[in-house]
Amino acid sequence: MSTSRSSTILPLDHLALRGEEDAAALVLRGETLSYKDLRSRISRLAAWLAAQVLEKGARVATWAAKGELTCLMPLAAARAGLVHVPVNSLLKRAQVAHILADSGTRLLIGSPARLQTLEDGDAAEAVLVGESEALEQAAAFGGDLAPSKADPNELAAILYTSGSTGRPKGVMLSHANMWLGAESVASYLGLTNDDVTLAVLPLSFDYGQNQLLSTWYAGGSVVPLDYLTPRDVVKSVERNGVTTLAAVPPLWVQLAELEWPPETAAKLRRMTNSGGALTEDLVRRLRGQFPQARLFAMYGLTEAFRSTFLDPALIDSHPTSMGKEIPHAEILVIGDDGEVTADGEEGELVHCGPLVAQGYWQDAERTAERYKPAPAASRYGGMAVWSGDRVKRDAEGLLYFVGRRDAMIKSAGNRISPQEVEEAALATGLVAEAVALGVKDARLGQVVHLVVRPAPGSSGFKEELPRKLMQDLPNFMQPKVIHWRDAMPIGPNGKIDRAGLAQELQQAEAA
Repeated sequence: MSTSRSSTILPLDHLALRGEEDAAALVLRGETLSYKDLRSRISRLAAWLAAQVLEKGARVATWAAKGELTCLMPLAAARAGLVHVPVNSLLKRAQVAHILADSGTRLLIGSPARLQTLEDGDAAEAVLVGESEALEQAAAFGGDLAPSKADPNELAAILYTSGSTGRPKGVMLSHANMWLGAESVASYLGLTNDDVTLAVLPLSFDYGQNQLLSTWYAGGSVVPLDYLTPRDVVKSVERNGVTTLAAVPPLWVQLAELEWPPETAAKLRRMTNSGGALTEDLVRRLRGQFPQARLFAMYGLTEAFRSTFLDPALIDSHPTSMGKEIPHAEILVIGDDGEVTADGEEGELVHCGPLVAQGYWQDAERTAERYKPAPAASRYGGMAVWSGDRVKRDAEGLLYFVGRRDAMIKSAGNRISPQEVEEAALATGLVAEAVALGVKDARLGQVVHLVVRPAPGSSGFKEELPRKLMQDLPNFMQPKVIHWRDAMPIGPNGKIDRAGLAQELQQAEAA
């Protein structure tokens, strides 16, 4: 059971009211905003937004690099009674056009270079404003907007998924969803008002946006960074005295391959991971490189924000565990019979409680597939997110990821976990990253294709990897083809683009 304390849930914009007035809240290029500055600029931006879009609950979108606009908008839109739609700055015209049309966005604020890529009809219902122009107009507007008195259950944001399994779908988040998510993470990470968070993840990503919200809940400081290379992250940690760094596995792999000056590495107090599992080897490398930092392995899904975290004290002894439920979440493992599974028995992870989002925007069919009544065993009841992820719980209550039901490779009647093949490849020490995929086969249904990036400094890997896999995996799990890459493709959310790889391999086989 969660150890969460009772919470007073407030409208999202009240997060800006928590820090000390003179304390640093947001470190921008060439300017640092105190909490007093943050409150003033949110108030003026909110007043300007409310004058531009008169309809309460209307959607306003941002499409720009990290900066003042993208950091202030989650709170300013909430104060103005509008619904924020953050668009990933890496998305291209066609994806953005879909998001604008699907959400019914009325105002799109973005960098001019991005706005100029849109074609006639892409933003038919939206007024387009450049980000610098919007900030200048808000500063000169002269009005202020008092803190919101909205019902915390009202819609505050729509976060669009990356669209790896089809067109992006919008997850509806209330003020309460986001407030409790900020409180939960600040609580179990132990964030305080002297913490400095380096925000490297996209702010359109629930995990990325929470970098802002949980830090401001604790009264700390945020440094937004759009990095070009992993070395930019090292430089920013040094320059800004960063204590907290959140990343996804591909970035952690790259950061672990760099030489960190000991005094720079020592600045980090905590490192957090989500968006994919850490491997045992990567855990060992991170722990060796940052021995003073607490390493938090976490699991989440946009439909319910964050679900579990592993106590850093257990990361060395249980490096592959997802841990236990976070505060404000209830996590159940449900078998095919609808009952809670026994220890060691595989089942579906079901997330219950107040972090569960309100469903998919204007998509009742897909909402009904993922959002269903909570199991009878739930202490919360109501609607729950049925994740589709297969997990196991051990006797200590720790959870372990098995695989996604729809990602299992089915070959000659065998169900193969991609993760198991990937872990075997990584365990050889010959590869730094691995992705196992099922490719259609006329005789077997599917066969395993393994895409890998060699580990730095390894030699003879092309001959040695197949030999080691033959020793470690049964015949039916052996890759039919191993594809070697100098770099893995990365999607807009910072994770390896598995869907893009799968499509590429299928097309190559069909050619």
